[in-house]
Amino acid sequence: MKIKKLLIALLILPILHVFGQDKPNVLFIAIDDLNDYVNCMGGSIKVPTPNIDKLAQKGILFTNAHCQAPICGPSRASIMTGLYPSTTGNYLQLNDRNIKKGNEAANKAIFMPDYFEQYGYKSMAVGKIYHDGDGAKTFDEYGGKFSWMGPKPKERFNYDPSKIDHKVGNTQTDWGAYPEQDSLMTDYKSAKWAVNKLQKEYDKPFFLAVGFVRPHVPWYAPQKWFDMFPLDSIETPPYKKDDFDDIPFFASKVADVPMMPTTEELIKSGKWKNVLQAYLACIAFVDAQVGKVLDALENSKHANNTIVVLWADHGYHLGEKNRFAKQSLWERDTRTLLIFKDIDGSSGQTCIAPVQLLDIYPTLIDMCKLPSLGLLEGNSLTSLIQNPDTKWEHASLSFYGKGNIAIRDERFRLIKYEDGSLELYDMVNDRNEWYNLAKDKKYRNTIQRLAKSEPRNWAPLSKYSNYNINEYFSKKSKAE
Repeated sequence: MKIKKLLIALLILPILHVFGQDKPNVLFIAIDDLNDYVNCMGGSIKVPTPNIDKLAQKGILFTNAHCQAPICGPSRASIMTGLYPSTTGNYLQLNDRNIKKGNEAANKAIFMPDYFEQYGYKSMAVGKIYHDGDGAKTFDEYGGKFSWMGPKPKERFNYDPSKIDHKVGNTQTDWGAYPEQDSLMTDYKSAKWAVNKLQKEYDKPFFLAVGFVRPHVPWYAPQKWFDMFPLDSIETPPYKKDDFDDIPFFASKVADVPMMPTTEELIKSGKWKNVLQAYLACIAFVDAQVGKVLDALENSKHANNTIVVLWADHGYHLGEKNRFAKQSLWERDTRTLLIFKDIDGSSGQTCIAPVQLLDIYPTLIDMCKLPSLGLLEGNSLTSLIQNPDTKWEHASLSFYGKGNIAIRDERFRLIKYEDGSLELYDMVNDRNEWYNLAKDKKYRNTIQRLAKSEPRNWAPLSKYSNYNINEYFSKKSKAE
């Protein structure tokens, strides 16, 4: 009888282990269009972000993390499927419901929430997780996206490309103090929804995703956030007027954003600092919303059994390289925020290894002790979380269109374009990417070494993925 009971126990224990509340919860926080101005990231501008900094101090901050595509749709598709754009063909913007339609590899993908649900997790989300919130319909419970990019004034305050003769295409870009109260902001409502969920009890582990929109355009926030950054206290980021003199012409075609303001235009109008003020205000505002969610977790019954991961989907230029945009393969647009806080891990660590947002999926699987998923192309970061100095053999890869790739290791950044043209930067000695070393013969071996990380096969551009505001990408979409 004892042997029989023991055998039954051995059979039941794994089931309880998977489906019981002994499994760690996951708090999955996403922030849109947030670059390395976050204080703890040490960018050229440092915005006070006490709540994000506090999380970094309690976990591990990856200071050399990169997105897989410098625009919302494909970046988030890559994170949530665990697949490179070069595998799925999702290089450019796309609708969430089409993420898995591009090719066979994409069709076989398992969305992250779905995988956790297979092992007994309750999945919940609010705000912007996929490009269109939960347009992929993968969460058990979705709290909505509220007014999304709003609220918005009846008329724009400062920028409308439709009223500027030489601008092509549309953008939400505008800036100004609006609305009057935080409670009217989308992210305020998302934080409130998430706080409510963290105050509840659950009979199984949860995967709670909270997506914040700011500092995505339009750069609107209540006046009090603007007041934190008086114009006369703002310093503009490094800018070199002849920056493009040593880069391939093809690079400017790929990075073209004809609807956006340029640095030269904003210098002429005297509005550069106004834009920066608005962007910084939005960062401060969203940091406060992140703080509400983290405080709610800390004060809940889930505090000691919840893994936290916080990420931003890509970076953003705020005047560097004569642009106010994402949509390029330069460092400012691909470098992003990534923080993990384990249940019982070491705190206050930083890691300089070149990691990817693609690595989030396999890392969470490892941390939650779920069965590995062979489809995933990222690498688990658990060895780095345990020891940030662990030798890391992988480079980070960022894609923008078929044939265009940025390859980053601890020191160098190689950008290779479809036409074979190159950019190479020493990111230790040239953080602003002002001096293209690609034609210097002494870096030939460095280029060859980095180029080995390029995928052997590139999937064709998915017919569901496009970015028609850019002339080069518009022609590519029509051709493919």
